[in-house]
Amino acid sequence: MGRRVRSGAGLLFLIAGAALLAWVAQRGVVGQTRATSYTNPVLNTDFPDPTVLRAADGMYYAYATQTITSERVANIQAARSRDLVRWELLPDALPEKPAWASETQDFWAPHVSEHDGTYYMYYSAEPNTEDGLCLAVATARSPAGPFVDIGKPLQCGPEFENIDPMPYDDPATGKRLLYWGSGFAPIKVQELAADRIRFAPGSAPVDLVYPSALYPYENLVEGAFVVLRGGYYYMFYSGDNCCGDDPSYAVMVARSRSATGPFETLAEATGGTASAILELGGKWIAPGHNSVVTDGAGRDWLVYHAIDTENRLLPGVDAVRRPMLIDPITYQDGWPRIEGGKPSTTLRPGPMVR
Repeated sequence: MGRRVRSGAGLLFLIAGAALLAWVAQRGVVGQTRATSYTNPVLNTDFPDPTVLRAADGMYYAYATQTITSERVANIQAARSRDLVRWELLPDALPEKPAWASETQDFWAPHVSEHDGTYYMYYSAEPNTEDGLCLAVATARSPAGPFVDIGKPLQCGPEFENIDPMPYDDPATGKRLLYWGSGFAPIKVQELAADRIRFAPGSAPVDLVYPSALYPYENLVEGAFVVLRGGYYYMFYSGDNCCGDDPSYAVMVARSRSATGPFETLAEATGGTASAILELGGKWIAPGHNSVVTDGAGRDWLVYHAIDTENRLLPGVDAVRRPMLIDPITYQDGWPRIEGGKPSTTLRPGPMVR
């Protein structure tokens, strides 16, 4: 038999306690970790090629390719969130164009990392000569920027081969690496110097993943993002037509025991017909160019863009609109997977947030 409540104060105490337990259950609070829920897209505006960083202030910062519409212009987009679900757009992260690209307007696929209190933004831009594209670096003291270009490109080249840079500090070797590539060329990696704003003297690029006509989406490969999990370096990458009149784009994966390869694609390793782990589904087409971010419970999430067939074009501009989506990653039989292999479209359990 339960103990009888002997006073009104005691009854109020029990009621308050029950209410607190109900609130905890509803919010999913366990210790300092809180559950969220989400429905895609988590950022319903043009935000292509997203990459996400968790900064020292505990907030998640996302960065994206430029947007130019009748409503908003930004060279490099930025947004901020506490939970990876509710996002606040921030001012232009690169408000001043670099002098060497001051007359052009192509600022693509930024990736931000932090070292010793400095935030390094790697991105690509078209130089004033309008001869191909260049890899570039800008720095800031805050993850929100403003970022300032270092004054010269890291590297330039023909067409659009020098795009989609992704810096990575290899825990196995201590080397600072930069992945990049597109333009029907292989995805490459090269060692960065200690200052992180130039390539290491004597280093050379190494080809890692090649375009292929043998598998779907791989006629062009780009958007490399590398994580180390369970002894494997997993490279997520995308291809091959992100945003034309008839887009065909997906997220694929390869893996290696070394950050500098050789990498084996999912199709090569399994004898399968494709390496894609995320393809079109429902109203979402051309999902891709992802980053990977880890939530407060240690679970990996894929952050990517896709085209909404029900709201396809940018306002006032004849170009596709690519909102930001998220979905959880599971690792099965040594490979990352996305449930159903398609963007989720219903209310789902979201990231755990500390």
